[in-house]
Amino acid sequence: MKTAEGPRSTMESAIHPGVVESTLPRHQLLDERGVVTQDPLLSPHVQDITVDDLKHLYRSMTRARRIDEEGTSLQRQGQLVLWVPLRGQEAAQIGSTWPTRPTDRLYPSYREHAVAFERGVEPSELMRYFRGLTAAGWDPEEHNLNLYTVVLGSQVPHAVGYAMGTVMDRRAAEEAGTPLETEPEAVVAYFGDGASTEGEVHESMVFAASYDAPVLFFIQNNQWAISVPFATQSRVPLATRAAGYGFEGLRVDGNDILAVVAATRYALDKIRRGEGPVLIEAETYRMGAHTTADDPTKYRKREEEDQWGLLDPVERLTVLLRTEHGVEDSFFETVATENDELARRMRADVLAMTTPEFVERFENVYAGPHPLVEAERAEYLDYQAGFDVPADAQDAHTEGAGA
Repeated sequence: MKTAEGPRSTMESAIHPGVVESTLPRHQLLDERGVVTQDPLLSPHVQDITVDDLKHLYRSMTRARRIDEEGTSLQRQGQLVLWVPLRGQEAAQIGSTWPTRPTDRLYPSYREHAVAFERGVEPSELMRYFRGLTAAGWDPEEHNLNLYTVVLGSQVPHAVGYAMGTVMDRRAAEEAGTPLETEPEAVVAYFGDGASTEGEVHESMVFAASYDAPVLFFIQNNQWAISVPFATQSRVPLATRAAGYGFEGLRVDGNDILAVVAATRYALDKIRRGEGPVLIEAETYRMGAHTTADDPTKYRKREEEDQWGLLDPVERLTVLLRTEHGVEDSFFETVATENDELARRMRADVLAMTTPEFVERFENVYAGPHPLVEAERAEYLDYQAGFDVPADAQDAHTEGAGA
């Protein structure tokens, strides 16, 4: 790959004023011009990436962006209850998911659509959730991807607990003389700069450090917690907090797909060696609204958005593919056509969705059948049956149920 030295990134001027610059370096491998740079720590972790790998990353990032656009459109047309845009965070999400293994467990918040797609979740499954037809959207065991968590930070202790459990299971198997033959699992906990100030996140990091939990804390610092700027959330980069807990923290250019891939590989390798948790702060930007119920023009300036627009992660990878690898227009046109077709099919699926039977709400309350839930289900079915009997028998049915 061609490399260049020089200014690290115009990101230096894009970060919110008021944040104290740290001596902790911001790692970057692909600058805003689409030119590969060298980083002593991370460069070795992307030496094996091929042009086909880069094409896959491009497909995944643009697929997520196209589905994101369609999600916004569907919500504006009244077909979704809400939509949470991810535009601008594609590199952070795809770059941190692609290096994981199928056996690794991921815990998202509510904006990790690209993570879900990369783990095999169909866009239509995700849309069922935002249409209000399900409390889940996909089978978490099938994809090793936990369900979306709307309450800020509440998925992080779950991730740490799961990670601690994998270590305990492996230790118990060894003590029983039947060591597990599978490779150690890693867990990834996704959250943002806003959630980083939640007490549950702090407590989770304390536990993870104390028990060397194999967990990667992946922070997407998109600069805004709804309308609260990052400088109000923290006066220092979030990655510096890791040292206070006793584990390593990395800052990466979150709009640089190569840097995110490399940092994630580095962190997961370290975690699998049993060297404890790692924190990655991916400095990126939420280019759209917080949700479709939000109006960012009320609290941030167009100049800021334009400045971050120059750091667009998709455009940066596009330049790399064109200039260094000679990828022709036909590839980009084909991908755009495929993405449009996927969005069209997803829209058709959404419009064809029907409201599920209410009785389905009694499913998956617990991991297995529970007497109380079964009793409530039977009570509901009996109540519902009362609306199906003839009118002249309604009173008798009601009296019988009351008896």
